[in-house]
Amino acid sequence: QVHLVESGGGLVQPGGSLRLSCAASGSIFSINAMRWYRQAPGKQRELVARIIGGSTTYYADSVKGRFTISRDNAKNTMYLQMNSLTPEDTAVYFCNADLRTLERYLEVWGQGTLVTVSS
Repeated sequence: QVHLVESGGGLVQPGGSLRLSCAASGSIFSINAMRWYRQAPGKQRELVARIIGGSTTYYADSVKGRFTISRDNAKNTMYLQMNSLTPEDTAVYFCNADLRTLERYLEVWGQGTLVTVSS
């Protein structure tokens, strides 16, 4: 089995920073794209950022210049550095990955980590 586990969420004041991590574990042969999504209360899940390989990135307009996605391929871990946080960033953040085991290709989701931006 393959698992994605997020960590790093919590309560932060407006203007503050958080760093989320997403660790993949299990019988992984390779990982292609990794993504961060978020879902705010009453809203649809939205793509926040994506990284393919080690350097090809995409950001939603709402987070450009504030969030940075990165990954450590040796550790099968992805990160999201979030700076200048606003209350509008409050959401459950999910990681997602397209990966390959020895037997098949999979799309896997983590369980989510809550980020609350509030004074």
